[in-house]
Amino acid sequence: MAGHTDNSVVIDAPLDLVWDITNDIENWPRLFSEYASLEVLTRDGDTTTFRLTMHPDENGKVWSWVSQRTVDRPGRTVRARRVETGPFAHMNIRWEYEETPAGTHMRWVQDFAMKPDAPVDDDWMTDNINRNSVTQMALIRDRIEQAARERRSPAAVPR
Repeated sequence: MAGHTDNSVVIDAPLDLVWDITNDIENWPRLFSEYASLEVLTRDGDTTTFRLTMHPDENGKVWSWVSQRTVDRPGRTVRARRVETGPFAHMNIRWEYEETPAGTHMRWVQDFAMKPDAPVDDDWMTDNINRNSVTQMALIRDRIEQAARERRSPAAVPR
C-alpha cells in the first residue's frame, strides 16, 4: 500500500506572484510555519537540492531531510522528491499552478510510502499530510494575498 494526498487552494493573487513567492525556497522558513531553516546544497539549472529542518515536534525531536526540487515555469509545475527519505520508502511531490478567474489555483499532489519499520503507517501519514497541507496552504494563501494587497495599494507620495 502507498499514501497519496491531493490538496489545493485558490490564492487571490496573480500567478507570477504566487509562483515567485512559493518558489523562493530560501524564504520558506518565513512562508511555512513548520520550517525552522533551509540550506541550499546545490543548484543545477532548474534543479535545487536543499536541506529542510523543521521546528522541534511535541516531543522535542527535530526532523531534517534533503530534498530535490525541479521547477518548470513554462509548464507551471514543480516536481520534488526526498533524497534523504528518513521514515519514507519514497516521497514525491508535484506542485501545480493554474490561473483562474478567482486567482491562482495551487495544488500539491504527494505520493509516498512509509518504510516497514517507520513509527507510523501510510494511513496515519496520509491523514497527517492532509491536515498539515490545509493549514500550510491557508497560511501561504494569507501571506501571499497580503503581499498582493500591498503591491496594489498606491505608494505614499513623499512631500
